[in-house]
Amino acid sequence: MHEASSPNGFLPFVYMSNRNVRVSELLKREISDILHTQFQGESVSITITDVDVSPDHSQAKVFFTAIGDEYEQHRAGGFLNRFKGRIRHELTKRVVLKRMPALDFTYDLAAERGVRMNELLDSLEFSDDEPEE
Repeated sequence: MHEASSPNGFLPFVYMSNRNVRVSELLKREISDILHTQFQGESVSITITDVDVSPDHSQAKVFFTAIGDEYEQHRAGGFLNRFKGRIRHELTKRVVLKRMPALDFTYDLAAERGVRMNELLDSLEFSDDEPEE
């Protein structure tokens, strides 16, 4: 990833090379498959939403969501972090990379924010009537 200034010069934004995008998508797909084939019972409520791989492929931040309340989300995070070594080992059997990144599982708050935003939008009352003059 390369950091650069945005056109307005204030907010940095990140560019990913095509290779990093492909590696991220491949890891996302393979981690999901590993979870749902080898850890069926424990991972039934877990969805891998995104993977962000560092430019040198030494680190990968794996974003996930979990169905359920805050306790279930915490439990899913604990499970993923407890078994990240086994998941990474299985990845090395499936994916050929010069360096397999270390995995860091992080709960994806974007999904919650999206749901909350939809709830807020649904709660607004819009009128189709023309305003009276």
